[in-house]
Amino acid sequence: MTEQLKPMPEDWRRALAVVAHPDDLEYGCAAAVAGWTDAGREVAYLLATRGEAGIDTLDPETSGPLREREQRASAAAVGVSHVEFLDHRDGVIEYGIPLRRDIAAAIRRHRPELVITLNHRDTWGGVAWNTPDHRAVGRATLDAAADAGNRWIFPELKERGLQPWDGVRWVAVAGSSAPTHAVDATAGLERSVQSLLAHRTYIEVLTDEDPETYCRTFLTGNAEAAADRFGGRPAVPFELFAR
Repeated sequence: MTEQLKPMPEDWRRALAVVAHPDDLEYGCAAAVAGWTDAGREVAYLLATRGEAGIDTLDPETSGPLREREQRASAAAVGVSHVEFLDHRDGVIEYGIPLRRDIAAAIRRHRPELVITLNHRDTWGGVAWNTPDHRAVGRATLDAAADAGNRWIFPELKERGLQPWDGVRWVAVAGSSAPTHAVDATAGLERSVQSLLAHRTYIEVLTDEDPETYCRTFLTGNAEAAADRFGGRPAVPFELFAR
């Protein structure tokens, strides 16, 4: 019998989602975010890059500001108004102290109980190789959740007025090949389609399909694929790490 996914914890008020690129959250967990913001929870987005290297037909100087605008519109579609960009270089993000420090600083600023990130493993389910940016940001986020609460790590952040925050209770990884929990996607699914569709410039380069058909088919298919492990309900799965 297939092991069932547990419901995600609900006893929290603030979350911070940390990913590498514009559209990373929209391909994974925007339906969950929509449900959370509907329930009055605060969700902020932190992106390591502006996705400036993501469109082959546009130079980075043009693509970066465009994708930032699309990301802000995308976030608004699911009730997220606070979107930050760290300005690491798209495609060549390095896992290391600077990245951990930047993410820890954001965690101290936002003081979330739940931190969300994207698949940090080498592959997507052992089938496709994951990108270096996803691996670096996912791994750094898992580490920064602990860094943020230790006053002896990155003491320079305290000098900037960022007091340690040891209140992160969970890190949830979207796109994991080993999910443990899930969120019912029913209420937020339509807005997640609109959220992904806001990345229209990127999607029009990515596929020859009609953008709305592409977004709806992709997101609905993924949510329905998780239903047999979540009581028959379309779902957004996560691998949940408790702290």
